[in-house]
Amino acid sequence: MENLQRKAIFAERDLRYEMGPIGIFDSGYGGLTVFREIVARLPEYDYVYLGDNARVPYGTRSFETVYAYTKECVEKLFAMNCHLVVLACNTASAKALRTIQQHDLPLYADLRKVLGVIRPTTEVIGDYTRTRQIGILATRGTVKSGSYPIEIQKFFPDIRVYQHACPLWVPLVENNELDSAGAAYFVEKDIKQLLQQSPDIDTVILACTHYPLLLPLIKRFMPPHIRVLAQGQLVANSLADYLKRHGEIERLCTKGGDVQFFTTDNAADFEEKTTRFYGQPVKASELNVLI
Repeated sequence: MENLQRKAIFAERDLRYEMGPIGIFDSGYGGLTVFREIVARLPEYDYVYLGDNARVPYGTRSFETVYAYTKECVEKLFAMNCHLVVLACNTASAKALRTIQQHDLPLYADLRKVLGVIRPTTEVIGDYTRTRQIGILATRGTVKSGSYPIEIQKFFPDIRVYQHACPLWVPLVENNELDSAGAAYFVEKDIKQLLQQSPDIDTVILACTHYPLLLPLIKRFMPPHIRVLAQGQLVANSLADYLKRHGEIERLCTKGGDVQFFTTDNAADFEEKTTRFYGQPVKASELNVLI
């Protein structure tokens, strides 16, 4: 009996030692629009946000490169004691998540989980469309991956998906051209090109975490009967449900409401640009993911 009690004490001690924050990864700033919704929905947890700003953009890079970069950043978050990592990036979720989940995670002896932003969106999209025809606005990389049509087909085989790439939207956001004539021109043009594919589209997913910053323009040019879905709240609700269903992971997540921000590029530049994505000023530190 004494040995069993000692083992229980040691096991509890080891569990406390292994506990850590939830890791949030993005190729740059866009994931902050998802992260702020996660913190609003689950403020009690500790978080580490890592933006790979030194190597952005991911959207134009190959599957192999996105996987390599994403894996390096995920492993860095694992080394920072994050047992659960959320890829708050559509490109990383489309091009790297499946390989990481199927190939890399089984190599770890302990519990490590990596989630993305595509499934939380696709598994509920059927609740929003009546015509069963939806549109996807995304980067070229996400569109080319075919991830959204593939995942939606799994959950709702009756839904038809139409995609359109918007290669200039991210540069417009990152250069703070949200109210410019150029932004209005390209947002209107891309929305028209998407809707020309079908007159029956009644729901459009913003499948890039930068795009919510363009919502005022998007709503100006989107017909009023079409619902526009940003991913932040959907991902936050999905994460809350995941933690409720997976107590073995939830118990490894520390709770103190502490939030840390890291970037692979210049911290001062990161801090300057994050306010419009996260909604409030942040303090960031530089981090080399290769060390």
